[in-house]
Amino acid sequence: MTTDENTVTTVLLVDDHELIRQGLRHAFERDPQFRVVAEAGSVAEALSQADETKPDVVIMDLRLPDGSGLDATRKLRSAMPSVGIVVLTMYAGDEQLFGALEAGASAFVPKNAPSDEVVAAARHAASAPTAFTASDLAEAMKRRLAPTGPQLSPREGQVLQLLADGMSVAGIAKHLYVSESTAKTHISKLYEKLGAGNRAQALMTALRLGLLEAPNSPRF
Repeated sequence: MTTDENTVTTVLLVDDHELIRQGLRHAFERDPQFRVVAEAGSVAEALSQADETKPDVVIMDLRLPDGSGLDATRKLRSAMPSVGIVVLTMYAGDEQLFGALEAGASAFVPKNAPSDEVVAAARHAASAPTAFTASDLAEAMKRRLAPTGPQLSPREGQVLQLLADGMSVAGIAKHLYVSESTAKTHISKLYEKLGAGNRAQALMTALRLGLLEAPNSPRF
């Protein structure tokens, strides 16, 4: 497969809605690099047409009447390692994005994206079929890698430890060089994040979530 300007990139369109396929065909026909060689409205048709026409790029809908576009993507990636696969979906959440990545897709594009974005994704897929791209990939990765559980600020972490040490509100205020009112505000926000109503509940929850190490002699 090449992406030389003088070489035509062949495309297979897979979507169970004829109007969407027509719109995609028009978008690709406007670009001389591409030529649509086949269309399919189901997983079975997609696999059959891919085997028959050997396209450079497949535009794959996720929801098809006889199965998932992700299953079709896995089968295509296994049978045709160098094919570019652009997953196009109306349900563009993190679950679908990572599903496309794990299935071996080359790109992930929501259906509400401009047609030019689909064509650009196809161009990427043709040149780098195994290099996944998506407009929201970086943010999705941040969301996936974010630690679970409540996120405490450094000050809230300090307050939590001081509560675990058995300090009173006055003691915490003195230790942090803040007013008792400010100390109470920190404690209140901490309780809210931990879903706790008092010190004992807060410390038990923090221990369970790994926000505190279990003391030898807990002072609740």
